[in-house]
Formats: sequence, C-alpha cells, structure tokens
Amino acid sequence: MNARVIPSVSERAGAHLTHLVSAIYGGAFPASFEVPLAISQISDHNGKVPPEAMDVEARRNLQALEAIAADDHITQRTLAGQLGIALGLTNIYLKRLVRKGFVKCVNVQSNRLRYLLTPKGIAEKTRLTYEFMEYSLFLYGHVRSHLRQVLQPYALDNRRRIAVYGTGEAAELAYLSVTELGLELVAVFDSADAGRFLGHTVRDIEAHDQVDFDLLIVATLGPADPIVERLVELGIPSDRLVTLRK
Repeated sequence: MNARVIPSVSERAGAHLTHLVSAIYGGAFPASFEVPLAISQISDHNGKVPPEAMDVEARRNLQALEAIAADDHITQRTLAGQLGIALGLTNIYLKRLVRKGFVKCVNVQSNRLRYLLTPKGIAEKTRLTYEFMEYSLFLYGHVRSHLRQVLQPYALDNRRRIAVYGTGEAAELAYLSVTELGLELVAVFDSADAGRFLGHTVRDIEAHDQVDFDLLIVATLGPADPIVERLVELGIPSDRLVTLRK
C-alpha cells in the first residue's frame, strides 16, 4: 500500500489563507501561499511587535505531529523525508516528542513501532497551528501594506506596467496587490523559462530587455539583497526594483 502524501504545515496554512483571501475579495485566487518560518522581527504600521515566528524546532514538531496524526503507521524513514532531515535526527525528534508526552510509541511487531498522538500531543498540535497561522496572517498583512505604499505612486503617475520576478507563493501575494491597485501585470520572470504562471508565460530574467515594464517586484519573502544584486548586474536599474519587505 502506498504511503499517504502529507501536506506540509505551510501548505495547510496556505490553503486556509487562500480561502480567507477569496472570501474577503471574492472569486478565486491562485494556488496556496507558503510562509518562511524563520524571519526577522518586523513591526506593523502601528509599531506593534508582531507574533514571533516559529523557530526550527517548533516547526518540525508541528510537521511531525501533523504527519503522525494523518498516518499512525508512518515510518521514521518516511517522516525523515517529509521533515527534510536525516534519519538519525528524526529518531531524536521522535524520542523528544515521546518524552514530552506528545506521542505514544507502541510495539506492533518485534521490529516495527507505531506512533500515536496523545491528548497532550493533539493540544500541542492545535497550539502550534494557531501560532503559525497568527504569524502568517500578520506577515501577509505587512507585505500587502508595504506593496500598496510602494505601488500606489505608480498607479497615480500612470506607470502601470508591472513585472514580477519569481513564481512561488510570494509572487501570488504580489499579484494580489498589483490587481488591487488596477495595475497591469505585463510579465513574469524567473531564473529560466518555466511554463506558465498567473496566466503568463514565464520568461528567463536574462531576457528582461524584451519587455517594457515600469517596475519589477522581487517576489521573495526571504532575503532579497542577493537577488537584487544579481538583477542590477543584469542591467535592471535599482530604482525599478521593489522587494516585498522594507
């Protein structure tokens, strides 16, 4: 029997956020978002300190608890693949979860273990999911507010031709801000041709001079400086580049 494919923590959160965006703005929105979990502290427009981002251990705990909840016959090797860590480290994580009372380990055969969530583990999974969602919603609000501030002068100045660099969830978030302001998405670029995205054929960024655009949004929620440096090296003026975060 084939092992079940378990959606990642961010995929599940992204699905909830996509439904939320659709409910607020109406209609369908592109595929689910994904949020980086290790990101520096930022403040909202009121100066409030945002919810703290999950650290790596908490993220992996949540991923492990979700995977075990979805498939109590999961093996350590399968779990290691889903967490993206070595098998030995997965064993350490599982022992820690058992020691904390989140997971119960049951012998079903001499060489086979079964992992079950305890009531305490279910409560911990719920708490971590809420923490993740709270931070995700804050981050999306911050990014959209920042993009509105940056893009609005272009809308008022009738410079409406916007391009996006990137084809991930961050690009979908940028697309939402572009459409909100009535701007025109004229191109999607990436490091190489990659099919279609947001209704556009994805172009190699090295062919940027073949498209007339007023502004290029660098669509990443991670560190943007290395990407900006490369784009400038390719001949794109720095004053035509905007990142998703200040």
